Amino acid sequence: MLPPNVEAAPSLWRHADFLKLWTGQTISELGSVVTRTAVPLVALLVLGAGPIEMALLVVAGSLAILLVGFIAGAWVDRVRRRPLLIGTDAIRSLLLLSIPIAYATGSLRMEQLYLVTFVEGCLGALFNAAYPAYVPSLIGVDRVIDGNSKLATSSSLAEIGGPGLAGALVQLVSAPFAILVDAVSFAVSAVSLLLIRTPEPPRTTTTAIRVEVVEGLRLVRENSVLLPIALRSAVAHVAGSFYGVLYTIYLIDDLNLSPFLLGVVISAGGVGSLIGSLFAARVIRRLGLGPALIWTATGAAALGILTPLAQGPVALATFMVFVPQLFGDGLQTIEGVAELSLIQGLSPDRLLGRVNATLEVLSHGIAYPIGALSAAAVAGVIGVRGGIALGWAGMAVSILFLVLSPLPRVRTIQDGKAVQEPQAA
Repeated sequence: MLPPNVEAAPSLWRHADFLKLWTGQTISELGSVVTRTAVPLVALLVLGAGPIEMALLVVAGSLAILLVGFIAGAWVDRVRRRPLLIGTDAIRSLLLLSIPIAYATGSLRMEQLYLVTFVEGCLGALFNAAYPAYVPSLIGVDRVIDGNSKLATSSSLAEIGGPGLAGALVQLVSAPFAILVDAVSFAVSAVSLLLIRTPEPPRTTTTAIRVEVVEGLRLVRENSVLLPIALRSAVAHVAGSFYGVLYTIYLIDDLNLSPFLLGVVISAGGVGSLIGSLFAARVIRRLGLGPALIWTATGAAALGILTPLAQGPVALATFMVFVPQLFGDGLQTIEGVAELSLIQGLSPDRLLGRVNATLEVLSHGIAYPIGALSAAAVAGVIGVRGGIALGWAGMAVSILFLVLSPLPRVRTIQDGKAVQEPQAA
């Protein structure tokens, strides 16, 4: 149940195990943001990658999700989730160490970046199915809005410091060595998870994995709220991958921003996300889960038009991409908290890993690589700016899936069902 008065419960800042989770994830998110900024720069500045190579880098991570995502979701629903989180963090720490080591020995190639991205994507698919499923069992389903808001604060703090740190590290020690930060952060996250003492109930099943995967797909397909969320996510990720492939090229080559300014612009999104995370629970309680999701997505799309329109002197161009990062990311953070809380509230615990995996495969395993390959092709025809504009338009149009669903009237979730406002007389 997701009651409107969750703030009456004791603060999660007094929940010792939640604080361990929050601390570890804050540090891990910081490292991941550094890598997210640094890996494209390794490809672009160290290995001379163009739009095709950048697209293949995105596809490598998405292919991993497509191949293992459904099985990962079923596995998450069969076993305790915390050990999976610890294991994936530890392995990813070792995996990322290979990039600076290869660079130091003069053997770094694009093929290694593809391989590391693919394997990290496989591990990430497992982590991303287990993590949202673990949080309700740690703090209780009735507190997920509060918990998701605080964990969004964690991500926001990383967005503030990560890109600027990444840009500075790239200029000081080169992009490959900047990735060391993420390797260390994954190790810290694994340790923080090891320190959690809240018991997690065992999960046992004798059902075949294939049957369990189908069960998760069926829940998403048949739920009148989860289905439009899934469809919107798929379309938005096709469009959003245009940014994933072209955004760094656009800011550096078209707008002439330095790596440091690139980091500053992306860090602005972190500041906005932090503000959004601090107000997310309040906005969601005031508007309701569905309206909060729709209105914040619409506001972010309205601001996003400034990005493809950016031009002029470097200062003006920087300002025009800075504003959507600052304000748009804040709105998207509230949107994300509302969406995740809906998913957690509508999905039974025994199915939550599979629901998370289904949405992850649809968005990152199928939609994102389709968009990435399309982005590379489109950029060759209408240019990088045109590709960015097309990506923005697709993300804006995707909101229609939410508007035309029951979501505009969904206030909260109670006993696994959406509670809607009564129809006006």
